[in-house]
Amino acid sequence: MNGPSGVRILLVEDEEKTARAIVSGLETEGFAASWAKTGEEGFFLLNSERFDALVLDWMLPGRTGLEVLKTLRTKNVKMPVLLLTARDALEDRIAGLDGGADDYLVKPFALAELAARLRALLRRAAADSAIEEKKVRWQFSDLEVDLTERRVIRAGKLLDLTPREFDLLIQLLRNAGRIVSRETLAREVWQETRRATPLDNVIDVHIARLRRKIDDGYARRLIHTVRGVGFVLREGATG
Repeated sequence: MNGPSGVRILLVEDEEKTARAIVSGLETEGFAASWAKTGEEGFFLLNSERFDALVLDWMLPGRTGLEVLKTLRTKNVKMPVLLLTARDALEDRIAGLDGGADDYLVKPFALAELAARLRALLRRAAADSAIEEKKVRWQFSDLEVDLTERRVIRAGKLLDLTPREFDLLIQLLRNAGRIVSRETLAREVWQETRRATPLDNVIDVHIARLRRKIDDGYARRLIHTVRGVGFVLREGATG
């Protein structure tokens, strides 16, 4: 059984021989796989590209995979994460799952099992996403959004957003705590499959207008620019 077409997997694994075998196996199963050697490189790729699931080795140089995982969950990254490890003691499994892993696979393992576990995680994530899409009201900090009435309130004040600004805000809300790239906004809001500099400029103008309406006059900024990457909805001080 092959992986769904277009599904992108990020593997973070420092052992090159193991990593190449896993990437090859995932691609044979129909997944599109990318490889990062360190947690830092993995963070960079997660912030600059879209992935559907993460396969994360526990024993990484520098920060361990478990430390990387806890940081991701602190940043509200919700993508499915499968933790790879040679640790098979019960307390290690519990630590991995409590740390935010969705599944846990002990080395050595069969590549077919890894692929099967990823498919199961992706099915579960798709079901959760479908439930999330049915939400009609969103709450983030002191910001309230009603999808049915397309109404936005911050700290009790009704905000007047254009339809495009509202759609931009919804994309940021659905990815709260995660960076949303201009490429994603071009695709999801403008329905453009290819980015272009003029469209990037249009996106920046709309984001600037949205930020003024959402953040001006409030002690905590919610919309932040990540230079060269995109935008993120998170709480932060003004200034």
